[in-house]
Amino acid sequence: MRPPVILLVLFLSFAAAVACPASPVLVLSPHEDDAASQRVSPKPPTQSEAGPGEVDVYDPARDAAADIRQAVAIARKQNKHVLLEVGGAWCIWCKILDRYFADHPDLLALRKANYVMVKVNFSKENENAAALGAYPKASGYPHFYVLDSQGALLRSQDTAPLEEGRGYHHGRMRDFLSTYKPKR
Repeated sequence: MRPPVILLVLFLSFAAAVACPASPVLVLSPHEDDAASQRVSPKPPTQSEAGPGEVDVYDPARDAAADIRQAVAIARKQNKHVLLEVGGAWCIWCKILDRYFADHPDLLALRKANYVMVKVNFSKENENAAALGAYPKASGYPHFYVLDSQGALLRSQDTAPLEEGRGYHHGRMRDFLSTYKPKR
């Protein structure tokens, strides 16, 4: 007598999982780009401790306007610029960007030396319209806004031109961070 097909499928699935355990997989919602459905660790990479005034998580409950004001005040004291990274926990490319900085300590060091970084949540729960209304509309996510130490917008940067394949281009990212860093 042959076992029912469902039992065979379950047995084979179990055997495959035991023989070759899968790494963590990020589950994408149906509306997200299938081309971006790659394996990404759901746990955010360690990017070292966030500096004073930095926000390194997309949190819909945060007051983005207050976070930006605090970052500008700190940037003024430290002779840095502010790098706003707009996105959300739903954004696969935001997770790829986190991983990219974690995997490229030279770029992370360049960013930390020159910018107070603030992640600004943009999601169904909170679009942060009041805080982001002062800046040009983002065409995609993540999106960078560079502010000077007085809070004036220096650059609105779509991150798509900084991408390469399923990641980011090292030279273009370095050039972006270097071009908009404060002149010392």
